[in-house]
Amino acid sequence: MFPFHRVLLLASLTSLASAQTPSEPPVPPPPPQINLPQRAPLDPKLPTIFVVGDSTASNGPDLGWGDHLVHYFDTTQVNVANRAHAGRSARSYMVEGAWDRTLAEIKPGDYVLLQWGQNDGGDLGGAKPRGDLRGDGGATQDVLQSTGVLSGKVETVHTYGWYNRKYVADTQARGATPIFLTMTIHNTWRPDASGTPHVSPDMRFGPVLWNIAQQDHLAFIDMAAVEATRLEATGQEKTKLLFPIDYVHSSSEGAELNARDVVIALEIAHSPLVKFLKQPVPIPPVAVTATTASEKAMEAAAPAASVTPPPRIPTPPPAPAATGVAP
Repeated sequence: MFPFHRVLLLASLTSLASAQTPSEPPVPPPPPQINLPQRAPLDPKLPTIFVVGDSTASNGPDLGWGDHLVHYFDTTQVNVANRAHAGRSARSYMVEGAWDRTLAEIKPGDYVLLQWGQNDGGDLGGAKPRGDLRGDGGATQDVLQSTGVLSGKVETVHTYGWYNRKYVADTQARGATPIFLTMTIHNTWRPDASGTPHVSPDMRFGPVLWNIAQQDHLAFIDMAAVEATRLEATGQEKTKLLFPIDYVHSSSEGAELNARDVVIALEIAHSPLVKFLKQPVPIPPVAVTATTASEKAMEAAAPAASVTPPPRIPTPPPAPAATGVAP
């Protein structure tokens, strides 16, 4: 049983996050993607659960939760296909063609778990052009790209909400069901008023997805609320062991626990996917309480989070090194 005071602290922290979001440090690059697991062929007679996201879901061999999700599902009833791509955002996964390849696999009756945000606050151009415009709606910004598949071309960059709405529309056009997931929790702790450190939820993107889900009657699975309660119960020192690489990317054990948190969040939301589980996963009462508190915070933060701020100036490419020769 989780101590009740942790419920109150998490609820208080989530409410604070709805009022203001602290600036987030740059997301570290994923480790080298070597020895990647081979994709198992999908049984065409079964529905498929597709995982679409970034390195927190697919990070080399066995380090992303998307590789562990299959452990919880009965594969005689459903396929589980991890199509997440390390280092990508909602925008770059589309621009680079990964979404087109995944979309070609999707058939009627499938499910697509969409989890974006880790890299969506990045640069619009420069060496890693993967950031989106903040918020939702039809705002755009034209950016001349100097690297990647659009190098030398002007790319029209859309909002985070626009890209996610396109994922939804494309998925539904294939007769499949889109499901939003909140981001995994970072191993960053901030003190409360008494000086006690707590995990800090990222409220930049979840409220946008929550708002879209409410408007369009879509599934919204708050795995971050479940993970936050687990990390709070684990404590700051022991949580460090689950993040041996950096504050974003977990160990294999951490990825397994994150997959379990996804399943618990699916159960709390009464998702149709729970019918494919090998067996139910016990739901900690504190996770239900935290999910309710998080939903209230999402609702409070959604109006501000959905607004697109003024255009951002892309990071320019680095200047050529000086040759030491006078002009």
